[in-house]
Amino acid sequence: MTRDKAAPPGIDTSIPSVARVYDFFLGGKDNFEVDRKVAEHALRITPDGPAAGRANRAFLRRVIRFLVTEAGIDQFLDIGSGLPTQGNVHEVATEHDPKARVVYVDNDPIVLAHGRALLAEEGTATVIQADIRSPQEILNHPDVGRFLDLDRPIGLLLFAILHHLGDDEDPRAVAAALIDALPSGSYVAISHFRDPGERDPEGSRKAREVERIFNESLGTGRWRTDEEILSFVDGLTPLEPGLVPLPEWRPEPGATAPDQTDTYHTFVGVVAHKP
Repeated sequence: MTRDKAAPPGIDTSIPSVARVYDFFLGGKDNFEVDRKVAEHALRITPDGPAAGRANRAFLRRVIRFLVTEAGIDQFLDIGSGLPTQGNVHEVATEHDPKARVVYVDNDPIVLAHGRALLAEEGTATVIQADIRSPQEILNHPDVGRFLDLDRPIGLLLFAILHHLGDDEDPRAVAAALIDALPSGSYVAISHFRDPGERDPEGSRKAREVERIFNESLGTGRWRTDEEILSFVDGLTPLEPGLVPLPEWRPEPGATAPDQTDTYHTFVGVVAHKP
């Protein structure tokens, strides 16, 4: 059995972390035994979980490249950013625009510890510890105002975060508070777990089973319908091709189509423009 390295001060390694479970799925090393047990439990139901994690990162990279090179966006607010990994937002953005700026936001203290170490010499990005459930805390954070110009269009990134808010936490109001604060011309990108419902009864059954595991293990996880996911961008203009499985959002020319597994259809994304 692999021996876990010592955790940074203040990190409780007896409780699983969403960020560290994703890190495991992406092949990272910043996770602990408790996180791996949750991930392995989920993998028994959806063995393509790591592929879904990679699809999410690939979707993120395509979105950032589009926003920088075609939409002219040069500043990003990435909420629920997770642990640093290859192809981070600031790396993709500054490759196309060296002046691009990024603020990463996560409520996991290990993300803050690792993120600050990674970004210490970058100068184009910073990370803050805050919770999406308190959107005004994020918007009013001094580092957000220092790094981003809230009077110019921003790319708001909500990748794999809203599905960790339960219905009782009113995720629509959370998303609305963040989007309302964005100036016109901004963009919002969302990836979210989807329950395909009656169009795919077996996929829906598996989605609900994995949702049950997430809620028993991590305490958070909500697979929503297309209508529920699109409600987060009410009043915005979704870009083509709309809400689709992640690999189908503007794939790279010549890219090999992945196998259309259960997870393929239940992890979806959308990018929308604020008029």
